Amino acid sequence: MDHKTFYIDGAFVAPLTARDFAVENPATEEIVTQISLGTAADVDRAVAAAKSAFPGWAATPLSERRACVVRLLEIYKARYEEMAQAITTEMGAPISMSRAQQADTGVGHVEGFLEALDAMEWEWQLPNGDTLMREPIGVVGLITPWNWPMNQIALKVIPALLTGCTCVLKPSEIAPLSAMLYAEMIHEAGFPAGVFNLVNGDGPEVGAALSRHPDIAMMSFTGSTRAGAAVTSDAAESVKRVTLELGGKSPNLVFADCDLETQVAASVAECMNNTGQSCDAPTRLIVEASVYDKVVALAQAAAEATVVGDPTQEGDHIGPLVSALQWDRVQTLIQAGIDDGARLIAGGTGKPEGLNRGHYARPTVFADVTPDMRLWREEVFGPVLVITPFEDEAEAIALGNDTPYGLAAYVQTGDPARARRVAKGLRAGMVHLNGAPHNYGSPFGGYGQSGNGREGGLLGLEDFTEVKAVHGL
Repeated sequence: MDHKTFYIDGAFVAPLTARDFAVENPATEEIVTQISLGTAADVDRAVAAAKSAFPGWAATPLSERRACVVRLLEIYKARYEEMAQAITTEMGAPISMSRAQQADTGVGHVEGFLEALDAMEWEWQLPNGDTLMREPIGVVGLITPWNWPMNQIALKVIPALLTGCTCVLKPSEIAPLSAMLYAEMIHEAGFPAGVFNLVNGDGPEVGAALSRHPDIAMMSFTGSTRAGAAVTSDAAESVKRVTLELGGKSPNLVFADCDLETQVAASVAECMNNTGQSCDAPTRLIVEASVYDKVVALAQAAAEATVVGDPTQEGDHIGPLVSALQWDRVQTLIQAGIDDGARLIAGGTGKPEGLNRGHYARPTVFADVTPDMRLWREEVFGPVLVITPFEDEAEAIALGNDTPYGLAAYVQTGDPARARRVAKGLRAGMVHLNGAPHNYGSPFGGYGQSGNGREGGLLGLEDFTEVKAVHGL
């Protein structure tokens, strides 16, 4: 593939203006390819194609739209290893993790959407006799991040296509390879021209052009809270729908009655997974005071046992951060923890021993972190865990909710009644009890500055539709 092309109106086309951008392998700091950054004029072309294709695609029988997505899923499964390798190359996820988690989202989410689609009501009657109908919202703009590239693409592109919307995707310019590979698969699956379009570019140019475009009915964005606010502001003039999946600073409440050895080790591993570059990572370990010292020791041991290494090698190690910019940000926040007086018990600033090339960071844990510290409040997006004690259940919930975010929360306890009470008390869109994973088909999203709307399953489909009330039918 010529990575400098865009996918518009059913074909790979050259940009109107050449704006080369180097794509780096974060493990080696080598340039792996060049893409082109689009302009507002490229966005206009893509939106025009999507607008032209919308009436026909919206009128296509649901069974045919579903069949197109099933064909895409079959192609994806056949080219699964290509996708895993692309993700490892572009953002440094270790290949075993890419296969088991990153690339797997392109299968699991699609299957979850297909199952939800089969149960979705498109027309129903109210008790007052009026009829409600669901219809596709129209042309949608999709902006996806670099940290879970295929995960977010599947969570946006698939519900758009299934519900009858047409779309323009802007993937992260840092990690565009997986998105361009997916465009190849969509082309191979035989979707009508203009139904799916892809324009590479940065946020200030292409992202803003999408958000402001009068012919786009909805923006679906995943990324930082700051960038999400910019999308919302840009979209305001045209009063389009905006759904946002943003940052997080997820609490992990550890009670003395849980299996400490198992749950603390698993909690550290979950925090370090994807090199900490997950919006829902459990980065604040909030621990019952009676077992605090024991948990600190267990967390220290788990962090010190976390291996950092070459992402092309198989294994359960973690890889590099995605870029030099991200590495610098993580280092700044680790130093802030030291400066603020938190107790460093594992890791610290700098690169792991023997890894001088590549954007590798040390798995880091701080104890005795207090709510006035930067590490308590700011999303690090790196392999950094903070620990603080609590005295009772009420304080645990209060500390857990002491954040402007509300994406995920985690609870470790052997008491089912407590688990239910605490889960209800936590202001978060998702609560994981004793290591329970997020399942495909369940809604993903959060409260507060973690965004609005939900992705995945039935609620993820509904976000791409309008509801029409018909009186007197």
